[in-house]
Amino acid sequence: MVIVSLIVFVIACLIMIKSGGWFVGSLTRISEHFKMSEFVIGFIVVALATSVPELFVGVTSALEETPLLGLGTALGSNIVALTLVTGMAVLLGKGLKLKEKTIKKDIFYMMLITLLPIVLMILGNGLSKIDGIILLFFFVAYMWRVFKQKRSFRKIINHVSREEAVSSTFIFFFSLILLFFSAEIIVRFGSLLSSDFGLPIIVVGLFAIAIGTSLPDLTFGVRSVLDKHEEMVMGEVIGSVVVNTTLVIGVLALLSKNVILLDNNLIFFSSAAFVVVISFIFMTFAESERGFSLNEGMSLILLYTFFIIIEFYITTIGGA
Repeated sequence: MVIVSLIVFVIACLIMIKSGGWFVGSLTRISEHFKMSEFVIGFIVVALATSVPELFVGVTSALEETPLLGLGTALGSNIVALTLVTGMAVLLGKGLKLKEKTIKKDIFYMMLITLLPIVLMILGNGLSKIDGIILLFFFVAYMWRVFKQKRSFRKIINHVSREEAVSSTFIFFFSLILLFFSAEIIVRFGSLLSSDFGLPIIVVGLFAIAIGTSLPDLTFGVRSVLDKHEEMVMGEVIGSVVVNTTLVIGVLALLSKNVILLDNNLIFFSSAAFVVVISFIFMTFAESERGFSLNEGMSLILLYTFFIIIEFYITTIGGA
């Protein structure tokens, strides 16, 4: 039974990865058809698109009354975006220097936003529906801010034909359906595997699901760097972290039947703290004159390795 559950879980993850890639690619081409700027496509369009798998996992886990699975997925995806996705993009692009001052300001706001769930959870010893509304308010406020500043980013992507935009629309809806059903299977069998292997359910979301849902981000980041669209990489990473922190966790809290209790959950608090620390390091690299050099890119990847070691050590001592 364990082997069957594992096989089904892996297949569902592969379907989510593939459909997530189609979803991001189709939505990007649709956006390019309307001549949006690099940063707006990266932040608003792709960041929202690449967060759809996390959102579906969050919604399903809330309805299935396993909210910690969705919470772990959102946190894990943030860490992957700030370390692996950025680190790989920097290494392949042989460095990444930010030219727009507005992006650096967005990184600072991103760091502050990552503190929100921790503050709300400490104050209420968990996440309530009211906390969910607060997080969604910050999501809307931040999206509004990005729309207002979009004129600051002038670099436009090459035009996409109407025919390609139409075909991309069909792919968009097809991949959306696949994402919905794969998310439901992942949550159901992820919960079973958590019980079978004696792992805290938040760990399954933090690693197994988060890495799978982050692969579209990684694919998009690598492609953007190789095509010399650095602003899209930063927009996507910043946007994904903001969307996961506000929209995904906000919807998760709002749809959960009860308050998401986190009494003595060292895994959650260490992971959430790690997101904040990585955001600060990320901001420090971005503020430097040389930007993200090869050394910084390698450091980010090594930080993810360090995170894995710490979290599994906490799991072994019963930190859940």
